[in-house]
Amino acid sequence: MGKRKQPKFKAGDTVVVTIYGTVGKVTNIKLLEGEYVYEVNESEGLFKEDCLRLLDEYDGYLLEQEQIDIEYKFLFGDLVRVKGYDNDLFKVVGFRTEIWRYKEDAWEDVIYELTRINDGEWLEADEDELTLIADYDQAETFIKKYGIVIPVKQEKALLPSPRYQDDSIVDRLLDHYNDYKALYYLFNDKKYKRKMNSIVDQLKNHLNSNSDVT
Repeated sequence: MGKRKQPKFKAGDTVVVTIYGTVGKVTNIKLLEGEYVYEVNESEGLFKEDCLRLLDEYDGYLLEQEQIDIEYKFLFGDLVRVKGYDNDLFKVVGFRTEIWRYKEDAWEDVIYELTRINDGEWLEADEDELTLIADYDQAETFIKKYGIVIPVKQEKALLPSPRYQDDSIVDRLLDHYNDYKALYYLFNDKKYKRKMNSIVDQLKNHLNSNSDVT
């Protein structure tokens, strides 16, 4: 029996993922169907040997790594109003940043996850759709002062985003779903999968609400 071929790279090697031009460290090695595949930077995706080069042997183009400093305008527990829901108050329960990079353009979107104070329904909104009513440390005092009742327990529901209040909501959601699906298959990043699941929930809620009306 011939001697088994040894892996070209070892854990800890600094390598270039040539298909992306990104640099990382080998964090795991697996043998699949007689071929070595490599985990880089503890990501879920695995790369074949011909997709990797040692950094000191690579003479191609490297994608520049950038540091992005995001300043969040709102924090957990802040009390806010949302454009399109002017008669309601919401509390910030989460937020995330979506980073977009293209050849000739770049931007970051900050998305806030909110619950409506009077019934606990859930909503996502962009930063520029929000107006601060009370900081997180003053929110409870504000609510008590104005006699707003917070429900003890509510089933999580989903409000349609004010950005999609038109007849093309399903088409727009499907377009967004397909965009995130393509990104997920390209980069195998869980954040795109979570976004796909969120859009599916929005579609279900929209279709169920329409069926209730009819």
